[in-house]
Amino acid sequence: MLVLVAALLLLGIALGAVAQLPVPVSLAAGAMIGCWLLIFAARERHARRTR
Repeated sequence: MLVLVAALLLLGIALGAVAQLPVPVSLAAGAMIGCWLLIFAARERHARRTR
C-alpha cells in the first residue's frame, strides 16, 4: 500500500512538471523515455535468452 501511495505521489509530481512545459517538449521527452524503455526491454529479453 505504501508503494502505491509513493507511486501516485511521484506520478502527480511528474504530471505537474509536464503541465508547465510546452507540448512539443513534453512529447519529445515522452518519446525519449519510450525509446529508452524499449531498448531496456530488448536488452533484458536478450540477456534472459542467452542464459
